[in-house]
Amino acid sequence: MRISDKDEFDKANIFGQGMPNEAYAKYFIGHSWLNGLSSPECGLAMANVTFEPGCRNNWHIHHAATGGGQMLICTAGSGWYQEWGKDPVSLEPGVVIAIPAGVKHWHGAKADSWFSHIAFDIPGTEQHNEWLESVDDDYYAALEG
Repeated sequence: MRISDKDEFDKANIFGQGMPNEAYAKYFIGHSWLNGLSSPECGLAMANVTFEPGCRNNWHIHHAATGGGQMLICTAGSGWYQEWGKDPVSLEPGVVIAIPAGVKHWHGAKADSWFSHIAFDIPGTEQHNEWLESVDDDYYAALEG
């Protein structure tokens, strides 16, 4: 469900916007926010990530020697997810995306909608993220759906 009005989106964004995503801002086009939902002591860090319309992260890969990967649970607004070499997937509230370790991908808001998802890394060993090129502006602008 596309939501361009910020006040309307804030009502739908039940996990809250949180603080500006300053730590990872260099890997995003546009503004994003993080709202931590768990403490690191529990062993599974979870955060609600909010994207302004048009905001998306760069292509990236979650590496792990064993296990690993990422899960996205879409909670509000409308966004995109895409794996390298595959068609983009429309993200709407309730959609769950399982991203295996080693898969190059990106995700973010649609051009005309705010968007939030809960993101968490799947436990594994020797985990690290590799941040890559940004999603091309012309390519992104041509996405429909």
